[in-house]
Amino acid sequence: MRIVMMATGDIAIPSFQALLSTGELVGLITQPDRPVGRHQQLTPPRIKVCAQEAGIPVFQPERMRDEEAVQGFKDMAPDIVVVMAYGQILSQQVIDVPTIACINAHASLLPRHRGAACIQAAIEAGDDETGVTIMHVVKKLDAGDIICSRTIALNGTETAESLHDDLAELAPHALMDAIRRLQTGTSDPQEQDESLMTYAPKLLRVHGQIDWHQPALQVARKIRAYHSWPGTFTTYPSVKSGGDKQLKIFPPIDLYSYYKKPVDAVPGMVLEAGPEGMLVSCGGPRGGAIRISTMQPPGARKMNAESFFAGHKIMPGTILGLPANLE
Repeated sequence: MRIVMMATGDIAIPSFQALLSTGELVGLITQPDRPVGRHQQLTPPRIKVCAQEAGIPVFQPERMRDEEAVQGFKDMAPDIVVVMAYGQILSQQVIDVPTIACINAHASLLPRHRGAACIQAAIEAGDDETGVTIMHVVKKLDAGDIICSRTIALNGTETAESLHDDLAELAPHALMDAIRRLQTGTSDPQEQDESLMTYAPKLLRVHGQIDWHQPALQVARKIRAYHSWPGTFTTYPSVKSGGDKQLKIFPPIDLYSYYKKPVDAVPGMVLEAGPEGMLVSCGGPRGGAIRISTMQPPGARKMNAESFFAGHKIMPGTILGLPANLE
């Protein structure tokens, strides 16, 4: 049995290690090294370093659709291809190369949360559970028949960062189960129910702007869901500059019920500001408020509320920024 893995993201590293332990992993296909950081230093994916340390051949085509890349992949002669957080859409020509199957490990319970931001989507939607699904790869995004899945409960305190790590550790259990089924011919894949499908598209930094018209529970979920990528932020008026400054916001977030805020409080209004944190009104008749205790102003480090308010003034009654289309 010859297994090739296509992966780039760190979430795939535990699954790579599990495949490595089988002795059947013959190659890794990953994205090219990319410039990273302030100095744009060319940096390899961490999974590439793992492969090199283990003596596994690494292939890094810029485009997996190019003729040379496809031929190099064919030369690996894979029986099973495992795709996980690879970062490129595969052509049918590539999908058809393995003799047994091309499968994908996806970090949600499909058909819920297809797409790149599946981990963030589960938290932001307030799901009670999520997990890892192993499915056959088809041209339509995350729509292949399901081989198996593993589930993890959500308790309402997770961030995308912590859930990412939990799902990374869960994935090998589902993956090795799927490979055993494929090897023994007992996979019995199940078609996805399209009526239950939701989509979680790729997130950009701009998506992290907080909409204070949303209820406090939804705002708090977003802050947890977008930590640490793409992060969440709002804006506040600066007395010194005369304009608005961006303020990054971090979990944990304390929720306050609607009856603890003044009746005339509008969404985004600062109700309290001091060493204990910044209490901000949210939207809806029962929208409540959230207390922010960790934040980061422009050009500064992340800091607690006491440190922030020692050098910055945001007075009660201040209205924090809203998305432009809601102003």
